Amino acid sequence: MSLDTTTLIAILAMAAVTYLTRIVGLFVADRLVLTGRAKAAFDAIPPAVLVAVIAPTALTTGWAEAIAAAITAVAAFRLPLLGTVAVGVVSVVVLRNVL
Repeated sequence: MSLDTTTLIAILAMAAVTYLTRIVGLFVADRLVLTGRAKAAFDAIPPAVLVAVIAPTALTTGWAEAIAAAITAVAAFRLPLLGTVAVGVVSVVVLRNVL
């Protein structure tokens, strides 16, 4: 396997831009004063990311994962993000052992 220099430079440049986007987002997000719809949109980002990670697993694997995804979705209405993730992990582990 060989790697072209141009390809390597492109990969490294994309990685740097991605990393810088994340870092700049941390600094800019603290300075934003959000109200109304913009605040609601920003508050919806963590659950949306969680659903984007869980949905493919829930829809393409077995019953344990599908049930755990439903439990996690219910937990997301009452718990903070870390608590929701913990409920999801524990429920999938338990259900995999039970089912």
